[in-house]
Amino acid sequence: MVLATKVKVKRIIEIEVQGLGEKIQQARKASGETVESLAQKAGISRPYWYDVEKEKLRDGLPEETLRNIEKALGQDLGVFFKD
Repeated sequence: MVLATKVKVKRIIEIEVQGLGEKIQQARKASGETVESLAQKAGISRPYWYDVEKEKLRDGLPEETLRNIEKALGQDLGVFFKD
């Protein structure tokens, strides 16, 4: 008997977006919300949010996290991936 399991396979695409951290910071300031509030909405920690803004991520920013940040900000940051 074979047990069925679910396996998530992630497609990894790397792109470099100059100024993304600055865009996120500007959008945060314009929103009037705190970093803590936005980070919580995005499902990340406050220090991680600051690392995103300062572009200090060693392993890059996962697309899912970027999309969660956009949702928290209520704004499309204009990052698109080609298939």
